[in-house]
Amino acid sequence: MTQDIKKEFFAYRNGIVAEQLRAAGDPHTMIMGCQLVDVIAIAKRYEKNAELAQELWDDVNHRECRMAATMLYPIEDFKMETALAWCESVESVEIADVLCHRLLRHLPYAKELWAQLLACDKKLVRYIAWRLLLNLMMMSRVEKTNELRAMVENELKSVQPPIQSLLQRILEEL
Repeated sequence: MTQDIKKEFFAYRNGIVAEQLRAAGDPHTMIMGCQLVDVIAIAKRYEKNAELAQELWDDVNHRECRMAATMLYPIEDFKMETALAWCESVESVEIADVLCHRLLRHLPYAKELWAQLLACDKKLVRYIAWRLLLNLMMMSRVEKTNELRAMVENELKSVQPPIQSLLQRILEEL
């Protein structure tokens, strides 16, 4: 089934977008240049399946596989250990954004996941933590408190882009 999905990505490939992503430093060696809406449309044609999603996620070199994996993993089967492992293996801001928006924010334990991710020193994992918080705030799943504002303001003093702009957005929401 993975090969069928990859064939669909190939059918939707966009060489101009792929070249732009490469030029911008996308770390994947296989970039079809599919738009997110195309990846969503392809993923919708398949039943959610943990094994398929994991197989796609494990293809760390293929941008579109990583994106589709976030859409195909059944939320009820996505355990905390898997969530933490996926977050640790994220290789780009784009994949982090898709992971948070398409999967992590829907998890019943998303707030607990946020707290665990925030404790990590790895830059992209911290980005995921703050991105997840923003998603949860927009879904009204996190209370907007002065303590949270102080935490964000404190973090803002010591970070670089892209976390910096993300924290600014969180402050706007607060």
